[in-house]
Amino acid sequence: MEPFLLKKKEFFAISDWMEKFPGLTAGFSTRNGGASETPFYSLNLGHHVGDTPKAVFENRQRFSQKIGFALENWVGAEQTHGKRIQYVTKNDRGKGAAIYDSSIVDTDGFYTQDKDVLLTLCYADCVPLYFIAPESGMIGIAHAGWQGTVKGIGREMVNAFAEKGISPDSIKAVVGPSICQKCYIVDERVITLVQNILEDVEKKPYNLISEGQYSLDLQELNKQILITAGVKKEAVSVTEYCTSCHEDLFFSHRRDKGASGRMISFIGWKEDMNL
Repeated sequence: MEPFLLKKKEFFAISDWMEKFPGLTAGFSTRNGGASETPFYSLNLGHHVGDTPKAVFENRQRFSQKIGFALENWVGAEQTHGKRIQYVTKNDRGKGAAIYDSSIVDTDGFYTQDKDVLLTLCYADCVPLYFIAPESGMIGIAHAGWQGTVKGIGREMVNAFAEKGISPDSIKAVVGPSICQKCYIVDERVITLVQNILEDVEKKPYNLISEGQYSLDLQELNKQILITAGVKKEAVSVTEYCTSCHEDLFFSHRRDKGASGRMISFIGWKEDMNL
């Protein structure tokens, strides 16, 4: 079952989670409904891609209203394709929200139990990972490009939850819109790193298509990493949306040859249900 439902032209929601867990806001933005001009047309939410600060701020303000979560309560990161994750609290609200220079540095994942904090990360083909442990209220997101994936950022998040007393088998995860296997071709160097972290799995998440060239399924790879980290197979949902295939919905760094805006993943608990 597809975990993402297009709620408005500006965003998808993880509808199943939001129905089951009152007060939760979780989803993924589209490229539509913003103020940016080509090549960032139109809802670019990335501070760091060369768009005008005025347009990005306008887009973030508009988007905050669409999802009902005030911009001053967002938290954002300086993403570096690593595996560092950060526990955040209400005291971190506003970091990386209105301006990039205030972002939490060198970070590709956030987790929290605090309410009125919206965790956000930027994407344009990389894999957004979402986490929730319903009994404790712990939530998290991670940015998993091929580098973060082979470094095991998904496992890092599961381990971080475990350090807070949360068993891996109580975690639910969603793998969000990102580049699909058909659109994502990599070389032998990347596949060697993939093989090093998945030595014992039966289904390999890649196929040889020509000498030294492979199609890689980053979504499936991240699912397998989460399962090997202890998350139950049935607790991991994977989207069918590809950021490269669905040009009407998403920016794509690879498809657009680097000249592109960014979507965001987001997840947070609302303190006041009437916000």
